[in-house]
Amino acid sequence: MSKRVAVILSGCGVFDGSEIYESVITLLRLDQAGAEVQCFAPNIEQMHVVNHLTGEVDESQSRNVLVESARLARGNIKDLAEARVENFDAVILPGGFGATKNLCDFATQGASLTVNDELTQFVQGMHQAAKPVGLMCIAPAMVGKLFGDGVHFTIGDDVETAALIELTGAVHEPCPVNNICIDGANQVVTTPAYMLANTISEAASGIEKLVDTVLAQA
Repeated sequence: MSKRVAVILSGCGVFDGSEIYESVITLLRLDQAGAEVQCFAPNIEQMHVVNHLTGEVDESQSRNVLVESARLARGNIKDLAEARVENFDAVILPGGFGATKNLCDFATQGASLTVNDELTQFVQGMHQAAKPVGLMCIAPAMVGKLFGDGVHFTIGDDVETAALIELTGAVHEPCPVNNICIDGANQVVTTPAYMLANTISEAASGIEKLVDTVLAQA
């Protein structure tokens, strides 16, 4: 029977939404494994809109996270409020700054972050049901808030950012781009992806391991 996996997106574009390559690699690997996938995103306004050509915030624009995420999902996406734990075997969160700007406010609040209520309810529900959760790139910034003290994670080798996340009670494990960190007790799997990757192939090496491990645990 196919594994049912929820993929949580946070917009479209590395600087203000989901990292596109990470999202596509995730969806490709899930499809190759024969998983049944449903994408979700919160129906909220983005923190801001970034011009990806210049890297500057465009104050004249505002965009909706669900609408922008639909670009990545080719329209096959639902409001995160509709996600139900009983319908899925696992959940995966790609990275990109949208994870820390739209799914939570780590980008501005650091260790004092709060996580989107709908995301918290769904991911904690999956955790309580002993269903695996995968997070990549900077998305693991939320693990302390989502899973509590002592949860192990990786964002690669960024010492300063890791130390900030550890203030939430999480425990960082250095990890190369082509590997993953597995917290077996919490069924949480993380990988650095574009926190370390210089090429799409490097990003894929760890993301594919994450997807495969999450599916094996599901």
